[in-house]
Amino acid sequence: MSEWLAMGNTNGLKLPESFRGQVEDILEGRTEPVAAKHAATVVVLRDHDEHGLQAFMLRRVRSMAFAPGAYVFPGGSVDPRDGEAALAWSGPSPAEWGKAFGADETLARELVCAAVRETFEETLVLLAGPTGETVVDDTRGDDWEADRQALLDRSQSFGGFLDRRGLVLRSDLLRPWAHWITPKIERKRYDTRFFVAAMPAGQRARDVSTEADQVAWVSPAEAAERASRGEWMMLPPTIATLAELAEFATVADVLAAPREIVVHEPVAEIIDGDAYLVLPEGVARHYPQG
Repeated sequence: MSEWLAMGNTNGLKLPESFRGQVEDILEGRTEPVAAKHAATVVVLRDHDEHGLQAFMLRRVRSMAFAPGAYVFPGGSVDPRDGEAALAWSGPSPAEWGKAFGADETLARELVCAAVRETFEETLVLLAGPTGETVVDDTRGDDWEADRQALLDRSQSFGGFLDRRGLVLRSDLLRPWAHWITPKIERKRYDTRFFVAAMPAGQRARDVSTEADQVAWVSPAEAAERASRGEWMMLPPTIATLAELAEFATVADVLAAPREIVVHEPVAEIIDGDAYLVLPEGVARHYPQG
């Protein structure tokens, strides 16, 4: 929703007048909301000697149908084959992930696999290793790029990719962080679980995604500040996640933080004749005034 305007009330963003009809149609039951697709997003983190805690972010190309020009974390929709039960797995089980995210075991498996797969597809960062205690130390090279392309065009499943390379998915390198659902007024909607993970030693996050035209390692506080100044466009889940992460000093602090996953779904309302998107408390204040 790249046309969001200034903050209107404490927890709301005033929407362009063009959204008013859509909001009224949804509120009055004339339009059925589009079903939200399950998706996973991963905030890849590192500790920088000079700048402290940093997150890897991508700017979506302006030709994208959803959130063009927005700064985001790596992630994307679940592939039905992400639920393949045969792949090698280390760390918390799908059942444990399901408890964290309020999902059944099959969906939880799909979400974790989608998180690892999408991160590899968009950054070449791979949370997997030859054993349940190790991680791949380098994903640069033509052979890795060929595998990435095969995952992108779906000629290879993620489970098949891991099996062929003799790799174990490291679910223990991920932590659950948040759960956001796209507002009902959007024509593309996602039911997204957010994960956090440390950048594996030896690997490099790279600008390889065709969906992004710019990438950056940035401190959460700086990224949130850039959004508040109107320099970087971001969606509410990204803003909220950055604001939360800005409270931590190191990757270890983030990974150790206890999390109770609450579902957030911004709601569109008509307030004093104008259309607003009502957000969780504290999120809207990060958007620029004016």
